[in-house]
Amino acid sequence: MPPKIRDLIKELEAAGFVNRGGKGSHRNFVHGEVVQPVTVSGQTGDDAKHYQIRAVRLALKELKSER
Repeated sequence: MPPKIRDLIKELEAAGFVNRGGKGSHRNFVHGEVVQPVTVSGQTGDDAKHYQIRAVRLALKELKSER
């Protein structure tokens, strides 16, 4: 079973990403040490799509390699 959108958001916020808002159900998360912002769309109770999970994992990996 895939993680929920809320789980991805919790992971990003725990790593220091900040939600800078977005349109509709889209949320853009930015971090000073990560080049590309991460966009997560959907309601918090929805299952995350494979590309959303991949984007979050890549951003967290990039952050980890920078430190």
